[in-house]
Amino acid sequence: MTHPRLPEWSASGAAWHQVTQAECEQIFGNLPLLVSVATGTGSGEPRYFALGRTDGVRELAVVFTVRGKRVRVISARPMSRRERKEYAHAQVAPTPEEADS
Repeated sequence: MTHPRLPEWSASGAAWHQVTQAECEQIFGNLPLLVSVATGTGSGEPRYFALGRTDGVRELAVVFTVRGKRVRVISARPMSRRERKEYAHAQVAPTPEEADS
């Protein structure tokens, strides 16, 4: 499976949680991927919050921004207990097509 490249990498935040750049790239190519707009950043640049799974089945929470066609990871860490519950619920939630049948 091909994953988007993350050429802009903030290693400090991710290194603290022992998350590699490759793991961050992998969550963008695996489903489900939950993405929402991060609030209260104050940076003036939109930031996004993603919950996803690596190829090695590690569940990560990633804060990132988009600059042109590039994704820049701001922070990456293992999901919290609450985030794991939300992610697990998204995996079993029916699609709109399934809900109509």
